[in-house]
Amino acid sequence: MAEASAPATLTPELLEWPKKDNRRFLHVVYRVGDLDRTIKFYTEALGMKLLRKRDVPEEKYSNAFLGFGPEESHFVVELTYNYGVSSYDIGTGFGHFAIATPDVYKLVEQIRAKGGNVTREPGPVKGGSTVIAFVKDPDGYIFELIQRESTPEPLCQVMLRVGDLERSIKFYEKALGLRVVKRTDRPEYKYTIAMLGYDEEEKTTVLELTYNYGVTEYTKGNAYAQIAIGTDDVYKSAEVVNVVTQELGGKITRQPGPIPGLNTKITSFLDPDGWKTVLVDNKDFLKELQ
Repeated sequence: MAEASAPATLTPELLEWPKKDNRRFLHVVYRVGDLDRTIKFYTEALGMKLLRKRDVPEEKYSNAFLGFGPEESHFVVELTYNYGVSSYDIGTGFGHFAIATPDVYKLVEQIRAKGGNVTREPGPVKGGSTVIAFVKDPDGYIFELIQRESTPEPLCQVMLRVGDLERSIKFYEKALGLRVVKRTDRPEYKYTIAMLGYDEEEKTTVLELTYNYGVTEYTKGNAYAQIAIGTDDVYKSAEVVNVVTQELGGKITRQPGPIPGLNTKITSFLDPDGWKTVLVDNKDFLKELQ
């Protein structure tokens, strides 16, 4: 299906749709060089559960879905292993994932005991009291560990770097109905971050956008792939995204419709920085899990 040639307009009804839609972060997709090794590390060191696994030999790849709760209600990671590819370039734009845990010190010791690479020892953040730590997985992806007494969503952040924070905030608010739930400016360290989510930061997964003063472009590498978000209407959601990309940049990379053979309706697009999001039909997604 070709994209509309004439510029579309964001009517009041379309503008309100992302805010009314039943949306949540479903999973984040990225590539790993040894699927079994990563599954072992995530389950034994990070405490995740292997939720499902599938092999697609005709297309020479395998997937594994891991998280802290069922996919019907929790944000999870989707690991992709492409046959014969043992390493990837993470690039400079991807930041980290984050895990909320009641005891960062205990989790760090567990990770260390399983051979994990601790890149920042547990302790309070600079100028604050929240205890954090940073660890690296076998493929070089960084996980921030954040101490919280309780959380309904332990896999709580995906951090990406952007070249124009105000433009990115406007894009994600309009295109996806996200809202800024927290913003922090640290001029002494020359960066600003904005947390965007569908609920408060402690209750859900958030997208953490980081702007480093004066840096407008980053390399994407070939390791990190995309975030998937559920929607009740892929077609209407794509219509909104199409209009927003005309205003702020980015582009639709897959027009809305069912995936051949799977029949799950999706659409995908790039934001102004080239970060990819896939919108997935909620009912189709639940059928897929069954």
